[in-house]
Amino acid sequence: MNETVLSRDPAVQPQSPKGAPLLGCRDLGVLRDGRWLIRGVDLDVRRGEIVSIVGPNGGGKTTLIKSLLGIMRPSAGQVTRAAGIRTGYVPQRLAVDRTMPLSVDRLMTLVRRASRAEIVAALAQTGSDHLVDRAVQELSGGEFQRVLIARALLNRPDVLVLDEPVQSVDFTGQVELYRLIASLRDRYDCGVLLVSHDLHVVMRETDRVLCLAGHVCCTGAPGDVSRSPEYTRLFGPTAAETLAIYQHAHDHAHGPAGEIVTGDAHNHFHHHGHED
Repeated sequence: MNETVLSRDPAVQPQSPKGAPLLGCRDLGVLRDGRWLIRGVDLDVRRGEIVSIVGPNGGGKTTLIKSLLGIMRPSAGQVTRAAGIRTGYVPQRLAVDRTMPLSVDRLMTLVRRASRAEIVAALAQTGSDHLVDRAVQELSGGEFQRVLIARALLNRPDVLVLDEPVQSVDFTGQVELYRLIASLRDRYDCGVLLVSHDLHVVMRETDRVLCLAGHVCCTGAPGDVSRSPEYTRLFGPTAAETLAIYQHAHDHAHGPAGEIVTGDAHNHFHHHGHED
């Protein structure tokens, strides 16, 4: 039943040539107070692919996201969106008044109407349906991020946009969230645009990485970007040495709060080196 409630009707998917971008920009620039926040940015997101944007703080990652979504007006260039495209957005920050009682159920419908069945079905997609009546203030960092992702799924997105989705989450929780995002890409056959501050933890499923520092410094596969001179200049000469993305067999999985939930074999990714 959950899949039926949230599944997207293929007949109403944006009609575009196979492989054509669902969301993108050309020579995009944003000028504020006489300063270019970003300039000359080219980017495409296609159905079924994951594009990760990395870069230093203040490099314009959130500005780029907001421009693509129409939240911020560009000063130069062009944003392209496929006709009829639906987006699901998980913002970098969502302030919650700790003095105001707010349940997960209510949070899910702050910006759009949804039935109880739709809310529970969306939460189930992120393994958080058991939190539906929980107070938002009681959630762990990982639980809160899963709820926000479920909230974005209510729009049945063609493109899922996540701005720093693993912030305030410990390393184990980050790995599980990245795995979840990849599974949602497959389940919804959507494009994913993912923002992070660096490459220290990156998904194996990421198709392309764009390194942004006001302009596009480098772009390509994650391993290629991590070895590029531009990436080294941004993150220091030891960046490539402290970054190791590898796969190993793990005999259990972790839930939203990091607890062990199964004994099945899972593939995990570890950062070998120093934590930020």
